[in-house]
Amino acid sequence: MFPVRLALLLVGLGLTSAVGRGDPLPGTAPLTWDGDPAARIVGAIDHYLDVRLGTVVADRAALWGRDLSSADAFSKSGEPQRRRLREILGVVDARDPVVLRHAAPIAVGSDAAGAELARGAHHRVYAVVWNVFRGVGGEGLLLLPDAAPRADVVLVPDCDGSPEELAGLGKDLPPGHAFGAQLADAGCRVVIPVMLDRSTTNGGNPGYRHVETSQRETLWRATYQMGRTPTGYDIQKALAAADWLVGSRGTGESARPLGVAGHGEGGRVALHAAALDERFTVALVSGYFQPREANWLEPLDRNAWSYVRDFGDAEIASLIVPRKLLVEDGVHPSGTWTDAHGGAPGRLARPDGKAVVGEFERARALVPGTLRGRIAMVGASPTVAMGDGAFRAFGEALGAERRRPSWTPSVVSGALPDRAARQLRQYRQVLDDTQALVVRAPDARRAFWKDANRGNLAAFTNSTGALRGYFRKETVGVIPAASVPPAPQSRLLYETNGIRGYEVAFSVHDGLPAYGILVLPAGMKDGERRPVVVCQHGLEGRPTDVADPRVENSAYHRYAFRLAEQGFVTFAPQNAYIGNTRFRQVLRKAQPLGLTLWSFIVRQHEVITDWLAAQPYVDPQRIAFYGLSYGGKSAMRIPVWVDRYCLSICSADYNEWIWKCASTTSGYSYLFNSEYDMPEWNLGNTFNYAELSWLILPRPFMVERGHDDGVAPDEWVAYEYARTRRQYVKLGIGDRTEIEFFDGPHTIHGVGTFDFLRRHLAMPAK
Repeated sequence: MFPVRLALLLVGLGLTSAVGRGDPLPGTAPLTWDGDPAARIVGAIDHYLDVRLGTVVADRAALWGRDLSSADAFSKSGEPQRRRLREILGVVDARDPVVLRHAAPIAVGSDAAGAELARGAHHRVYAVVWNVFRGVGGEGLLLLPDAAPRADVVLVPDCDGSPEELAGLGKDLPPGHAFGAQLADAGCRVVIPVMLDRSTTNGGNPGYRHVETSQRETLWRATYQMGRTPTGYDIQKALAAADWLVGSRGTGESARPLGVAGHGEGGRVALHAAALDERFTVALVSGYFQPREANWLEPLDRNAWSYVRDFGDAEIASLIVPRKLLVEDGVHPSGTWTDAHGGAPGRLARPDGKAVVGEFERARALVPGTLRGRIAMVGASPTVAMGDGAFRAFGEALGAERRRPSWTPSVVSGALPDRAARQLRQYRQVLDDTQALVVRAPDARRAFWKDANRGNLAAFTNSTGALRGYFRKETVGVIPAASVPPAPQSRLLYETNGIRGYEVAFSVHDGLPAYGILVLPAGMKDGERRPVVVCQHGLEGRPTDVADPRVENSAYHRYAFRLAEQGFVTFAPQNAYIGNTRFRQVLRKAQPLGLTLWSFIVRQHEVITDWLAAQPYVDPQRIAFYGLSYGGKSAMRIPVWVDRYCLSICSADYNEWIWKCASTTSGYSYLFNSEYDMPEWNLGNTFNYAELSWLILPRPFMVERGHDDGVAPDEWVAYEYARTRRQYVKLGIGDRTEIEFFDGPHTIHGVGTFDFLRRHLAMPAK
C-alpha cells in the first residue's frame, strides 16, 4: 500500500484492517494493484500525452485548409491560422501610433546629431525608445546609414544578448557579433530592440518581493492568466519598430523592403513576427528553428496554450510564404533552469542537425511546389550566429549589399545605455501592464458574457451553453470520453462499526485509470437508495486523507468518513495534482496540446459518477461534490463539466481568483511561490470564480471559508461571492447558495456544509 501522510493510528475504533482480505464489491473484479495509485495515474496521463505528441504533427493537417492553387490564394488561406496564432501568443492589443525618440535628452541648441551614441564606418548609432500600447514601449538602438537607405530591418538579439553586441559597440567583439552594424554599412536602417533576459535579477516584483525565478517566468505567470505571453509582448515591440520604419519613409520610398532577423529568442520573435505581419518581405531565423514537439522541456516563458497542437516551426514557416524565410542552423543558445528555487525546470541546447533539416524539409513540403525555394537554409558558422552565408542571403533578399562589409569598430561618442536599468524599465513596463489588464478584467468578462440572457432562470441556463463549451475547449481542454468499459475492480480497505471502505479502480482509456475510496454507511437496507457525496482532496493529497478513519489530517478531519457516519455514501477520488514538479511538468506537456490535468480529471469523474449512479444503493439524482483547497478548485471546475453532480461545495479555495493568480502586490499571489501550475489560459478575461459558479447554476452551490485561511483574505472571498449570490438571487434561486465563515484555518469545518448537504440532498439528520 502507499504510505499514509500525517497518519495517526486510531485506537479503540473496533476497526479491522482488511487490505487483501474480503470479497470485492458486487459487480467488480478483485483489485490487485500494487504500489502508489496516485503515481500510476500521473504516469498514465504522462504516457497518454506522449502518445498524442507522437501523432500531433500528422494530426495538424486536419486543422489547416491550405489552398495551393496560387501564391496569393496560399497566403490568404493561412489567415485563420494567423488569427489563431495571434490569439494564443497574446498579440491582440491594438498598437498606438508610434513615436520613436532618443532615449537621452538632447541638449538645448543642438540638433538630433547631438544625441549620437556612436559612429561606424558608414553609419550612426542612437539609443532610442518607442511606444507600443498603454505604458509598454520598446527600447534599443537605431542604426542609420550615411547613404540613402536601401532597406529597413528589425534585428532582434537573443534574450541573453544585447543590442550593443549586434551594433558592434562592445569591447573585443568578433566581427560576427556586429551583424547590425554591417547591415547599416550596407545601406539598411536598423532598429535593434532589447530583449528581457532570463536572469533572476528582477524576478518577482522589484521593491516589493523578490523571487529566485527568472523574470521571464514571472511575466509568463502574470501574462498567461490574462491571455498574453512574454513572446507576444516581444513581438508587439518588434512590430511597433516596424511601424516606425514604414511610417518614417520619405516620398517615393514606400516600396523599400522590410526585413526582420533574430537569433535565439530573437529568432523566435522574428519567425512569428514575419508569420503575422505580411509587411516583412524577408525573415532570417538563426539558432531557433527546429521541431517543437518538446516545447514543454524549454523555458516556461515559451509555453503557449495549444501551440504544439496547432503549430510547429514548419507550419509557422508556411505562413511566411510566398515571402522569403532564411533559416540558419548554426549557434544555438544553451542553458539549464531547475526547480531549486520554486521555478519551472527547462533547458535549451543545440538540436540535432538532422532534426532541424527534417523540420526544414517539412516546411517546404507544406507550401506549393513552385514556392518551396522561398524557404531556404543558409550556410552557418559553428562559432558565430548570423554569419557570412546569412548576411549574403539576407542582403540579397533585401536588395542591399550582398557582400558583407569588413567590420570596423564603431567610435563611441556618448555613454552606452545602462543595461541593468534598461532591463528593469522594460520588465516593469510589462509587469505593470499585466496589472492594468487585471484592473480591466471585469469589463472584459462582462463583454465576454454579453450574450447571456439574464431575463429568467430558463433563459439564462439555455443561453450559457456556448460559454460552457468555450470553458471546456479553451480552459479545460478536451480529450475523448471514456473509450473502454469501466471494468471496476475493488478490495476492502477497512470495516469499522458497520462502515466499510473499499478501494475501487476503473478504466477510462486503455492504460488510463481512475481510482478512489468508496465508503458505505452502516445500516443500509435492501432497495434503499442513498445520496452520495464525492469528497475531493487537495494539493498533494490522497483519498485516505479524507476517507480513512486511521488518518487524522488537520485540513480534512476524515470528512468523507464522518459523512458516512451521518448516513451518506461517500467516494474520495484520486486526482492527479500530486508529485510536485512531476505533475507540473505533465501539465506543461499538456498545455501546448490544448489540454490540462482537468482534461483527464473530468473524464475520470464521468466514469466514477456513472458507476456510482448505477449502484443499487445510490440515488443517481443525488450525487454531490465537496472539495477542499485544490479539491475546492475542483469544485469550481469539475461540476461545470460533469452534469451528474447535483450540487457543489467549494471549501478553502473560493476567492477573487484573478487577483490570486496575477497580483504583483499581494503576498497571497501565486506569482511568488512554486505553484506555476496555477495560471490558466486567459481566465482573467473569461471566468473568475463568480462566472464559474454561474455555470454550475441552477444547481446549489456553497462556499466554506475560515477567517484564518491563508489562501486569500476574507475581503477577497466576500467580494467575489457577492457576485455569485446576486446572480442566484436575481434568477429567483437565492435559497440555493450560501457561504459560511467560521473562525478557523484552511480546513474542513463540516458544520454549515453538512447542513447544506442534508437540506439539498433530502437527508435527515442522524
